[in-house]
Amino acid sequence: MKRIILLIAIIFSVVSAKAQFGVGGGGSSIVGKISGSVVDSISKKALDYGTITLFRGTSKTPVTGILTDDKGTFQLDNIHPGIYRLEISFVGYPTKIIRGIETTPSKPDKNLGVVVVGQSTKSLNEVTVTASAPLIENRIDKIVYNAEKDVTAGGGSATDILQKVPLVNVDINGNVSLRGDANVRVLINGRPSGATSASLADVLKGIPADQIKSVEVITSPSAKYDAEGSAGIINIITKQKNISGISGGISGGVGTRQNNGNFNLNYNKNRFNLTVNVGGNASWPQTSNTYQSTQIDTGSFHSFKESKGTSKVSRHAIVGSVSAGYEFNAFNSLNSTIRLNQIEFNTNSNSVTTGANPFSLNSVAHAIPASGFDWNVDYVHKFKKEGEELDLSTQWSHSIGNTEYTNYYTAVNPNQKNKIDGTNNEYTVQADYVLPINNTFKLESGAKYIIRRINTINDIYSPSGNDFVFNSLASSTYGYNQNVGAAYSVLTINLPKSYSILAGLRDEYTTIDGNPNSLSQKNVPFTQDYNTLVPSLTFQKKLTATQTIKLGYSKRITRPSLQFLNPYVDSTNILAQKVGNPKLNPEVSQTVELGYNTFIGASVINLSAYYKHTSGLIEGIATPVSVTVNGIQQGATLTTFQNIGNNNSFGGSFFGSITPFKILTIQGSINAYTYKPDPAGVFNLAQSQNGTYVQYGGFMRGTLTLPKDFVIESFAFGSSARRTIQGTNPAFSIFGMGFKKQFDNKKYSLGVNIIQPFSNYKEFNSNITSRGLTQVSRFQYPFRSFGLTFSYNFGKLSFKPQNPMEKKKGINNDDLKQDDQGMGGGGAGAGAGGR
Repeated sequence: MKRIILLIAIIFSVVSAKAQFGVGGGGSSIVGKISGSVVDSISKKALDYGTITLFRGTSKTPVTGILTDDKGTFQLDNIHPGIYRLEISFVGYPTKIIRGIETTPSKPDKNLGVVVVGQSTKSLNEVTVTASAPLIENRIDKIVYNAEKDVTAGGGSATDILQKVPLVNVDINGNVSLRGDANVRVLINGRPSGATSASLADVLKGIPADQIKSVEVITSPSAKYDAEGSAGIINIITKQKNISGISGGISGGVGTRQNNGNFNLNYNKNRFNLTVNVGGNASWPQTSNTYQSTQIDTGSFHSFKESKGTSKVSRHAIVGSVSAGYEFNAFNSLNSTIRLNQIEFNTNSNSVTTGANPFSLNSVAHAIPASGFDWNVDYVHKFKKEGEELDLSTQWSHSIGNTEYTNYYTAVNPNQKNKIDGTNNEYTVQADYVLPINNTFKLESGAKYIIRRINTINDIYSPSGNDFVFNSLASSTYGYNQNVGAAYSVLTINLPKSYSILAGLRDEYTTIDGNPNSLSQKNVPFTQDYNTLVPSLTFQKKLTATQTIKLGYSKRITRPSLQFLNPYVDSTNILAQKVGNPKLNPEVSQTVELGYNTFIGASVINLSAYYKHTSGLIEGIATPVSVTVNGIQQGATLTTFQNIGNNNSFGGSFFGSITPFKILTIQGSINAYTYKPDPAGVFNLAQSQNGTYVQYGGFMRGTLTLPKDFVIESFAFGSSARRTIQGTNPAFSIFGMGFKKQFDNKKYSLGVNIIQPFSNYKEFNSNITSRGLTQVSRFQYPFRSFGLTFSYNFGKLSFKPQNPMEKKKGINNDDLKQDDQGMGGGGAGAGAGGR
C-alpha cells in the first residue's frame, strides 16, 4: 500500500508543478519528414547521389542535408514544423531551388513527389566534407567510449571493449569494476538485462564487439537512475540503426584464441523501422595451469596441502535482437525490442593434491549459465511544449541457468554429480515525465516497480556402482522473491553566469523473502525489507567556452544478490566450501567528487578527485574448518559473505587525449584510490591487511591514420592487485596492436589483431591470510593471440550526416539516439546455475 501511495504522490506532484508554473504553449518538439525523388528533365533517369540541402526560410545556414540514393529518392528526417526551401545540386546540372515548403504539427510530413532537374553545360565542383565522432568523448555528465571507432575491437567481445574504457577495469574472469569498485550497474541500451543478473561476466563475453556502438560511464548518477551499484553505471549502447531504406553489414574475425561473427539488417519505410541483429563467438579450447597451497593451523588441527592441475575450457555464445518501431504521428510513437541470448561452455579439469592424504580429481562440467530473453515495449508521447515528454516502459526479462558437473576422485572422496537448474523472471513497469518549466527550471519525475521471481533446483547424485542415483537427502530447492518500488524527482536549474544545479531525490523500498527447502540442511524461510532515500546534488560552473568545473554528491546502494543470500553450503569442492548469508544488509556508499574538464584545441583533459564512504561493506570471509571424508580428517576452508564494516576511500582520476600531429592521436587514463577498511566486531580477527593501500588502473592508446584508409593502433592497460581484509586478488595487464585497411570507400575492411605477442601465458596470483589460515593461488591463462578481422557493409539508403553539408558517396548509417534515462532494476535478481 505504501508503494501505491508513493506512485500516486509522484503523479500528483507532476500535475501540481505543471499547474503552478503555468505550462503550455511555447515551442514544439514535433518532427516530421520531407521526401521526394529527383530525375533528369530529358532522360527521366534518376539522379543518384545528388546533394539535397534544406534551409529554413531565407536563411543561408543549412538545417540538414542528405544524398539521393541510386533511385534518386531522398528523405529528410527529424524536421521541425516551419517553412523551408530545398536546394538540389548534382554534377553537370544547375542548382534546383524549391521554396515555400511548409510542414505543420498536424501534418509534419511533406512529400514533394518527382522533382525534375534540367541539364547544364557548366559542371559543379564536388565538395566532400567529413566528420566523425572521436574515440572518446568527455561530456559533462559522462564519458563516452565510441567503440565503433576502435580498430582493435574487431573479432572481440564486450569484455574486450570494456577493458579499454576510461575508469573501467575488467579482471581475468571478466568481472567488471568502475574506479576499483565491483558494485557497478551494467545496462544494455539503458536497461538492465535478466541475463546479466545471472552471469554478467559470461554475458559480456558473449556479446560481439561489432554489435557495440558506444559505452557510457556515469560515475555520479542523478536521482533519476536506479540507486543500485555503488560505483556508478556503465551503459552499453548497441548498434540499432534507424535509416531510410535497406542496409546491413557482416563483420567478424578469426583468431588463435576466439572467433567472432555478426550480421545486421536494417529497414526503414515511412514511419516504420525494423532492425535485426545476430552475432556470436566461439573460443578454441584453452588450457590453463592452476596451483594452490593451503595451510591450516588452528592449534587443535594442522594441515598443509598443495594442488596442481590443468583446466581446458571451450565456450560459445549467441546473441540476437529484433527491434521494431512505428511513429503514429509527431506526437506518439511505439517501439518494441526483444533480445535473445545463450552462453554455453564446457570444462574438463584435472588436478593432483598432495599432503597427508593425497588424491587426484577429474572434474567434467557443462554449463549454460544464461539463456533467455529481454522483451521491452516503450510508448513515447510528446507534448506541444518544447521538450515536454511522457515515456511509459515495460520489460520482461526471462533467463534460465543450467549447470551439470561430475567430480571423479581417487583415494579419498566419493565421486559426486550435481545438476543445478535456475529460473529468473523479472517484470518492470516504469513511467518518466520531463517538464521544461522555463529557460531556468526543468523538472523530471518518474516511478518504477520491479518484481523478481527466482527459483533454483539443486539436485545431488551419489555414486552407485558405475553410475549415479538421485540423493533426495542432499538435494535442495530455493525460492527467492524481491520487489522494489521507486519514485524520483530531479530539478535542473540554469543560473546566470554559466552556473547550473542538478538536485534530485529518489526513494526506493525493497522487500525480500526467501524459502529454502532441504531435508539435510535445516534453514527456515526469511524476510527482509528496507527503505532507502537517495539524494543527489551537482553544482556546475562553465568557466570558459572550453572549461567546466563540477562538484557533485551521490548516494548508491548495492543489494546482495542470490549467491550472497543462499543459505545452503556449496560443497562442490569439499575442501573449499561456500555458503551465503540471508541476513546480509545492502552496501551503502556516499561519494563527493570534484571534476574539471577542458578542451585545448584537439586535446581533451579531464581531472577528478573524490572521496567515498562505504558502510556495510560486503566481502567473502574464508575460515579454516576440518572435514571428515572416508573416516579421514581433512583441512578445508569455508567462505561466508559478511557485512564486515566500513571503508573510506580517497581517489583521483586523469584522462587525456592529445593530437600532436594530424595523423596521430594519443589517449590515456589513470585512476588511483585508497583502500582502508575498518572491520567491525569479530571481523577484526580475520583482518590481515590493516594499512592504507593505494590501488590503481590505467590505459594508453595510440592511433595512426595513414593515407589510403590505412590505420595502425596499439594499446596497453593494466590494474594493480585488489585488496580485501584477508589478502589480495590478482593484478592484470595486457598489450595489443592492430592494423586495418579499408576498401571501396570504406565499404569493405580487412585487419589484423595481435594480443600479448611476447608471452603465451599471463599469470594471476592471489593470497589469503587470516588467523589459522594461509592460502596462495596461481593461475596461468593463455592470452597470446593472432587474428584476422573483416567487415562488409551493404545497402542503398539515405542518411542524416552529422555535418549538414556532408557529401559522401557510399554508406553512412545514422544511429538512433539512445535513451539516457538509465531505466533498470537492481542486481539482486541473480539467476541460478552459476558455480
